[in-house]
Amino acid sequence: METRQLGKAGPAVSELGLGCLGMSDNYGPADEAESVATIHAALDAGITLLDTGDVYGMGHNELLIHQALRSYNRDDVTISVKTGGLRKPDGHWSGFDCRPEALWNFLSYTLKRLRTDYVDVYRPARVDPKVPIEETVGAIAEMVQAGYVRAIGLSEVGVETLRRAHAVHPIADLQIEYSVISRGIERSILGACRELGVSITAYGVLSRGLLSGHWTPQRQTTERDFRTRAPRFQPENLPKNLELVERLRRLAEKRETTVAALAIAWVAAQGPDIIPVIGARTRAQLTESLAAAELKLGPDDLAAIERAVPADSAAGGRYADWQIAFLDSER
Repeated sequence: METRQLGKAGPAVSELGLGCLGMSDNYGPADEAESVATIHAALDAGITLLDTGDVYGMGHNELLIHQALRSYNRDDVTISVKTGGLRKPDGHWSGFDCRPEALWNFLSYTLKRLRTDYVDVYRPARVDPKVPIEETVGAIAEMVQAGYVRAIGLSEVGVETLRRAHAVHPIADLQIEYSVISRGIERSILGACRELGVSITAYGVLSRGLLSGHWTPQRQTTERDFRTRAPRFQPENLPKNLELVERLRRLAEKRETTVAALAIAWVAAQGPDIIPVIGARTRAQLTESLAAAELKLGPDDLAAIERAVPADSAAGGRYADWQIAFLDSER
């Protein structure tokens, strides 16, 4: 697998990353043994970037990654951790805390759960409106100086916040949603990142499974599944969005590939500074996604995808309104 650089300030990583959230949270029950096997399969295929968060399963995801890495060389793996989220025992969110003293506390627990001496990329999961971004990034910069963190990332921030953060310490990457049907970063955020030398680690490249090619209106979700409340999966929006998927399917069939691989390859083709983070929870899903690394899209392919799925053609937002309120990138 080829590598891409996480900005000017970060490490070289595999051209695809593995997002581990779904192994612990947000998408219904997951099988722990299969999750570990999927991480192993990803590492064996050349993926070096694992993305997690201390709130994913309220610590479970970090413990899972530790379990999976016991037979691997820690220094060969780039672990990216999001922090700052607050949750109640029942799993509900209760806000964000990005005060310096809180971040140091969160980091201490992360290092303990991962059984590691350092985190490769550390980032606030969201901007805490009560704490200036300069204080948040300044605290993580102290962690870099102390050797506990190797590089600083951000998540879902807008241009102004990105510039303020980058002025305090070089930012390696911005993690933000980007897919063929979620292209908001193209308006201004992507350009600002390129100006500053900040890479994009793109999550949601399959729009929570909508672009997998396997979603149907009859599919059942559990109460704890994010998609139960996600706007694009609601009855008033889903038929239109699935029609977009069918357009992609016709293009995928011409290239003798799958909808999922085509959608991931489209994100990767937007520039060498963009690293798609795939959210596979099983080895079967991983295998399908990995095909994107072999699928090189040319100008004719990209033009055909643009005609089939123009920007802003999806029905419904990428998050519910109460979640959008937490996104500095949407302001």
